[in-house]
Amino acid sequence: MKNIFVIILTLFSGIVFSQIAIGKTSVSSPSASLDFETANRGMVLPWVTSTGAVTGVVNGTLVYDLTDKKVKVKYVSGWKDLSVNTSGTTVDPVTSVDGVTIQNTATENAAAKTSIGTPTSTPGILVLEDSNKAMILPKVASPHLNIINPAPGMIVYDTFNKQLAVFNGSVWTFWKQ
Repeated sequence: MKNIFVIILTLFSGIVFSQIAIGKTSVSSPSASLDFETANRGMVLPWVTSTGAVTGVVNGTLVYDLTDKKVKVKYVSGWKDLSVNTSGTTVDPVTSVDGVTIQNTATENAAAKTSIGTPTSTPGILVLEDSNKAMILPKVASPHLNIINPAPGMIVYDTFNKQLAVFNGSVWTFWKQ
């Protein structure tokens, strides 16, 4: 009985205080809910057919919009373009395969959702639901020089220039505070 209680308590505490490290053994900050390794890789945002087709979205949602091939974030006033008015592409420069063709042949599971933190009904594919933690983006020094063949919708933190970098399929856009 004591062993069962310990197992249940351990599982419950893992759900309540969940922190996830991807590509490394532990989270580097107590204020992080999701932390990535430091390598020349980034995180690819979900592709949507258009931001107008996305319903029930909450502020802070990041997507790659296939209509105009731009990385966008949702605010109260609408969608903000993070690609600085440059359209991208979904065609892989190495294989010449259009990623949209691959995406369109896949069957979408509308109920698919991964939640890190205390689960709520917030819509999304990957939802970080901590009230006092944040995601630490993958860190790459000069991603425009060091990430070979980045995917459209990729997002990283540039450690050399200390700024957010997003790739729209053609060019990197950099955002500095």
